[in-house]
Amino acid sequence: MSDRFAGKLLAWYDQHGRHDLPWHFDRNAYRVWVSEIMLQQTQVATVIPYFQAFMERFPDVQALASAPVDDVLGHWSGLGYYARARNLQKAAITIVEDFGGEFPDNPEELETLTGIGRSTAAAIVAQAYGKRAAILDGNVKRVLARYHAIAGWPGQTAVLNQLWEHAEEHTPEERPRDYTQAIMDLGAMVCTRTRPDCESCPLSNGCQAYARGETRLYPGSKPKKEKPEKATWMIIVEDEDGRILLERRPPSGIWGGLWSLPELDPALGADELQEACEQHLGMSCSEPELISGFRHTFSHYHLHIQPARLALTQPSKIADADQHRWFHRDEALVLGLPAPIRTLLTQPEQAALL
Repeated sequence: MSDRFAGKLLAWYDQHGRHDLPWHFDRNAYRVWVSEIMLQQTQVATVIPYFQAFMERFPDVQALASAPVDDVLGHWSGLGYYARARNLQKAAITIVEDFGGEFPDNPEELETLTGIGRSTAAAIVAQAYGKRAAILDGNVKRVLARYHAIAGWPGQTAVLNQLWEHAEEHTPEERPRDYTQAIMDLGAMVCTRTRPDCESCPLSNGCQAYARGETRLYPGSKPKKEKPEKATWMIIVEDEDGRILLERRPPSGIWGGLWSLPELDPALGADELQEACEQHLGMSCSEPELISGFRHTFSHYHLHIQPARLALTQPSKIADADQHRWFHRDEALVLGLPAPIRTLLTQPEQAALL
């Protein structure tokens, strides 16, 4: 093998790598693709049970393409970054309609599908088809940034371009499937973000950051920016049959397409919630019972949630529709619900601890 980097890495992988991940069995492009999307910004240990349940419900791309979106989001609930699930189904529909249900075996065509970028397309080609293709996920960026002492935050174009050059340079023609798994494993298991185990690393002899004693400096951090603070009322309205009113979120944005609790203007006082329910939702409700508020952090802002429980006092004017719908709790819990909303509906006292 011409590249010593790849040779050392593969020798390490043969002894220490992960060979028994669920998507390694019955391996095909569909299973690899779903695993790659789930693994974006999510740890392997978290993904495994979700992947297994997802495969049981949607065993192939046809099953995913034809499923109700609420079912797809329900099986994603708790994983976060819900645009991934929506994009997954959009791409599945395209694969069925435009590619006859067969995944392309080249990165260029794969990148035309919703939610598939350069690294994900390469991972599918390498892992599913055994073809040479360079990947560059978060773990790989960290390994290469340290090995070559590439300064700067990988989100900057110049830094990213350097990392891609090295990713291409080191990816071998032989055993590309094992190599791509090996370099991801090294980043996840040895070349970790906070406490890299450099003494156990097969690449330490050539690693420039290690030689300088500066592994903590690579890769560079994203420039810090204060997250804005936002607030909202979330109301739990229960009718005489014990059903809860849920509201579908807009298709894009935070929690896009998921079912959530109706929200009201955070500027309202607690004594104004009854009137607000009448004005905005056409419902007559009891006085609110306040539940402990809590803060939920998104990638780009903090949201202060103040929940309130109200009982419907007159028959609602809201009929089941696409935007609003009444659900019994057991029905709601199989839907795609944001994690804090699921906790509010099941253990409201725990929501304050989120």
